[in-house]
Amino acid sequence: MTRASCGPNVHSLDWIAEQKIAAAAREGAFDGLPGEGRPLPPDAVADAPEHLRLAIRVLKNAGYVPPEIETRREMAALLALVTTSADDAERRRAVTRLALLEAKLEAAGRSADFGAYRTTLLGRLAR
Repeated sequence: MTRASCGPNVHSLDWIAEQKIAAAAREGAFDGLPGEGRPLPPDAVADAPEHLRLAIRVLKNAGYVPPEIETRREMAALLALVTTSADDAERRRAVTRLALLEAKLEAAGRSADFGAYRTTLLGRLAR
């Protein structure tokens, strides 16, 4: 979204924000903060389209986790269980649930392929 398409007051708000930040920096408000002098951590939403980043940050800060992310977290936990469990029945249940979740993601048009890790995992299960 360009500034021109955001509305007439966006430029004013940007200018006000920049002025307040500059004044705070001159007054030393940012001195001695944790992490000072180190690079910022990677932006978790850098890969999201620019026009969605603010909304994603607001939802994230409010504790909302998108269903797809919850599904992928569960898939990662299941993959770990499959590779570490000594119980064959537990591993089979995990593999079955993992296949169901993969199908769910693929039906939604999302890729569930874990690449080489998945190939290794399936090779271990075949033994």
